[in-house]
Amino acid sequence: MARDHRIGTYINDAPPYAQPILEHLRDLVHEVCPEVEEDIKWSMPFFCYKGTPICSMAAFKQHCSFGFWRYKDIVGGKLENGMGQFGKLTSLRDLPPGETLAAYIRKAMALNESAVRAKRARAAAKPAPVLPDDVATLLAMKQHVAARKTYESLPPGAQREYVDWISEAKTAATRQKRITDALEWLAEGKRRNWKYESC
Repeated sequence: MARDHRIGTYINDAPPYAQPILEHLRDLVHEVCPEVEEDIKWSMPFFCYKGTPICSMAAFKQHCSFGFWRYKDIVGGKLENGMGQFGKLTSLRDLPPGETLAAYIRKAMALNESAVRAKRARAAAKPAPVLPDDVATLLAMKQHVAARKTYESLPPGAQREYVDWISEAKTAATRQKRITDALEWLAEGKRRNWKYESC
């Protein structure tokens, strides 16, 4: 794969101590992964495989950093204050042995090939909203049957918008006005934020 001239420029513009570190890392990534694609993201060099980043490197005034995109699955542990998985690199001696880095690169490639994606914890589902007693009583009345049908047809999130809006009123007068508006809008088949739906 052709090398991106922007990364060459990045390395040439880096402080003198950083240039051999960055060149070594770049050469190693290309050696282990000949199909690697180079890119600049967030103003630093990234190496991608199968359309997804595998690792990145950066140079600062007094140190470099190198890290894997899915570091928990590849290296494990935590990031060291944003310095990648290998801390502040000031010379080639600060890097793990080439065989170790090569194994990490191969592991990153395998993850991208298998299209395994990091599992993210899903937020717990919010419970269904509970209508305040006075609103529930009004919706049960015959003259508000249309409002009740609309409310019951809304998804829980849209129901919650009405319940929260009414419950958060600071004064009794504001609360009563909101209940009146809610009943009117629901009777017309409208959601709480219907005014903004066409924006």
